[in-house]
Amino acid sequence: MYDVVKDYYGKQLQSSSDLKTTACCDFSAIPSWLKPLLSNIHDEVLSRYYGCGLVCPTDLKGKRILDLGSGSGRDVYALAQLVGETGHVVGVDMTEEQLDVANRHLEYHREKFGHAKSNVTFLQGYIERLDELGLEDNSFDVIVSNCVVNLSPDKDSVIREVYRLLKPGGEFYFSDVYSDRRIPSNVANDPVLYGECLGGAMYWYDFLRLSTGNGFTDPRLVEDRPLEITDERLSKLVGQTRFYSATYRLFKLDGLETACEDYGQAVVYKGSSENQPHAFLLDKHHLIETGKVFPVCGNTYKMLHDTRFKEHFEFIGDFSRHYGVFEGCGSVMPFDQNGSDGLGAGACC
Repeated sequence: MYDVVKDYYGKQLQSSSDLKTTACCDFSAIPSWLKPLLSNIHDEVLSRYYGCGLVCPTDLKGKRILDLGSGSGRDVYALAQLVGETGHVVGVDMTEEQLDVANRHLEYHREKFGHAKSNVTFLQGYIERLDELGLEDNSFDVIVSNCVVNLSPDKDSVIREVYRLLKPGGEFYFSDVYSDRRIPSNVANDPVLYGECLGGAMYWYDFLRLSTGNGFTDPRLVEDRPLEITDERLSKLVGQTRFYSATYRLFKLDGLETACEDYGQAVVYKGSSENQPHAFLLDKHHLIETGKVFPVCGNTYKMLHDTRFKEHFEFIGDFSRHYGVFEGCGSVMPFDQNGSDGLGAGACC
């Protein structure tokens, strides 16, 4: 499938208007703080963007970031502004045509951002074989990816390499495409569906198993939306299979439990995380208002206490007493089928 993907993104697609589904389009509401960053990015880079979400998490100043499947570089150049001159962003992609676009505008963006030297590097390679690129273990604070993992024929290797490269307390923050069931081979092998990020989509529960099996206990869903297939032939081919674009964050943390356990803990958000003065969004079920005591399970406590977010919270309680499972957790499919975002639903994991 490497040749299929290279041909589709290098030769078949010349801009996002050539797409036949809504899978590789970003329909998320762009936050006001991100709009000026995107306006600084060269038009050619923007026109060759095929992501399915927003992969710009908060609190990145001075951090080292890796973008898997960076394409023409839109997300890399947005992140380069967030990390600042003391940080660095590395983009990895296998498609020469996309990398040519990204590299062509290195100097343009350095000048646009007002940096003395570029804080961006692009590498050609495969996201399943990051060990071939000389990237050191535990060397990245955050790894992102935007609608690319589904294109990989070896997703297990991708997740395993991500875990290896992340620093302790680091996170994998990425958007991708998932299905509500395992995809039959005739759908998976269709070159257009594969190129449009649907043929390689994972059944959502298989993704959870894969993540936890590679050390990422308790993956957290940030947002999701159902996808529409606008092409009649493709719609008939996929039948009743439903697809979703979803953003997850996976933390590299020791001691996370497979269930959300109640230790009587709570946090208070100080309102100090960048661009989040009124509430801190951890995931789809944790929108933590500023100044309010917010009960959390043990896993959520660690995701805030043992990561770059610690300075933005006050912490109540410890792990000395256990009160059972944290109420409200379950194993049903997490995605909304009506397109609502479900934020602010309470402290349910």
